[in-house]
Amino acid sequence: MKKVLIILGHPVKDTFSDSLREAYKKGAIASGAEIRELVLRKLSFDINFSQGYRGNQELEPDLLHAQQEIAWADHLVLIYPNWWSTFPALLKGFIDRTFLPGFAFRYRKGSLLWDKLLTGRSARIIVTMDTPPWYYWLVYRRPGHNAMKRGILEFCGIKPVRITTIGSLKISSETRREAWIKKVEKLGRRLI
Repeated sequence: MKKVLIILGHPVKDTFSDSLREAYKKGAIASGAEIRELVLRKLSFDINFSQGYRGNQELEPDLLHAQQEIAWADHLVLIYPNWWSTFPALLKGFIDRTFLPGFAFRYRKGSLLWDKLLTGRSARIIVTMDTPPWYYWLVYRRPGHNAMKRGILEFCGIKPVRITTIGSLKISSETRREAWIKKVEKLGRRLI
């Protein structure tokens, strides 16, 4: 049985991201996976990484729990909107505060290299956006996708990381949104 952790990074309640979370969850449950969820807007933590890597900013109970859930999972699913070409501050703060040295990676003394501590996990990123995906790729060169995939998840050893881009959301029809929900449910059934 695959252990799947769904992380919802949208700070606003009752959005299309919530519908996508439910769709992926429905598909994954149908495939026999064990599902756990972190809805970041419901967690209580300071998103400001005020001490940096000095290591003296105590983790709140919700972040300690989040680390336990990440360590438990075989597969991470991150669902969030693209804001200003990347991701909401809530999700960035969560990553800054949770994916810490000693948990997600470890720098090697006297070296530019590091140890990837979250190996053995895969991830699916599901990103909604108002920008047409082709424009995001061609003009902006996918900065948010690159940051999340390469700069965060793969940096910590999570591979493979697959990305599903959903947009343009603001001009989409109800029929198109229903098709996206079915697509995400299929991804859940396939556990990718």
